[in-house]
Amino acid sequence: MNESREVDVVVIGAGQAGLSSAYHLRRTGLEPDLDFVVLDHSPAPGGAWQFRWPSLTYGKVHGMHALPGMELTDADPERPSAEVIGAYFDRYERAFDLRVRRPVDVRAVREGDDGRLLVRTSEGDWSTRALINATGTWDRPFWPRCPGQRTFRGRQLHTAQYAGPEEFAGQRVVVVGGGASGTQHLLELAPHAAATTWVTRRPPVFREGPFDQEAGRAAVALVEERVRLGLPPRSVVAVTGLPLNDAIRQGLADGVLDRQPMFDRITPDGVEWGYGPDARRVDADVILWATGFRAALDHLTPLRLREPGGGIRVEGTRSVADPRVHLVGYGPSASTIGANRAGRAAVRDIRRLLAEKPAEPAVA
Repeated sequence: MNESREVDVVVIGAGQAGLSSAYHLRRTGLEPDLDFVVLDHSPAPGGAWQFRWPSLTYGKVHGMHALPGMELTDADPERPSAEVIGAYFDRYERAFDLRVRRPVDVRAVREGDDGRLLVRTSEGDWSTRALINATGTWDRPFWPRCPGQRTFRGRQLHTAQYAGPEEFAGQRVVVVGGGASGTQHLLELAPHAAATTWVTRRPPVFREGPFDQEAGRAAVALVEERVRLGLPPRSVVAVTGLPLNDAIRQGLADGVLDRQPMFDRITPDGVEWGYGPDARRVDADVILWATGFRAALDHLTPLRLREPGGGIRVEGTRSVADPRVHLVGYGPSASTIGANRAGRAAVRDIRRLLAEKPAEPAVA
């Protein structure tokens, strides 16, 4: 287990970004288990989708784009997205013989010998010339910190722990967060909960009309600029706004999506705005934090890729600080279609790197 195995490329993560990258590695003639390896810490195929709540059906999913080389067809829109996409990813891995190794936890990536990278995992070490990091964000839910948070006597949970609306029957729920998950939670909870309150830091922006290619390019460019500057990426949804569909319109009309500004503090029994006699409060049994996720990159810490701004600066998918490392599904490639394109681009760059003569071992 302490002996490192050598490959040309290690792919970390087998969600959309990792499978896309593995597909393009295969297409260029690299062999799984011989030239490259895909490591995934999840128990089954499906990436982060396998952990989504059962009431998030495939018909409610926004913009799931097919993986390269195999369309997702005839999916039942009433079936849980975790099942639909998990089964699709499973078929994909088998169809292209990607040989994903799971469950494998990647603990650290550090400098190895002879110009290679050393990938330390729960199943032993891998020595590689290049790395594709496709770990996504699901493992790093973002929990804001608010005054009084520890005094709350009710339950606090994050979207990552949400299992469906039934368990909140008869309870007063405060949902914090202005993204797609927050609105989905509210629309689901309303028929079950005793009361719901929606709280966001910024007023939500609803997007009318189709999201065409020009709008998509503009949104991705804004996210890309932050990454180029070494700042933590914002989500594409934060840039594009929320699509104004029939369910959202109904929620606005019914008052379910009556947004309140961020509260000033959490009390033992709820949340409060303002101070003194003018303070306003809402009693709550549950606070549901639909506050998003951050990139899961802690295993790359030994490589010191982070900029002073807190992010990793990339050009395309390549880390500026270390050209052996590619981040796919990070920043502008975090969308499903973006991950597909980024996987192809990363493999193109890596093939050029592999064509170069490896560094000569240092002479003692």
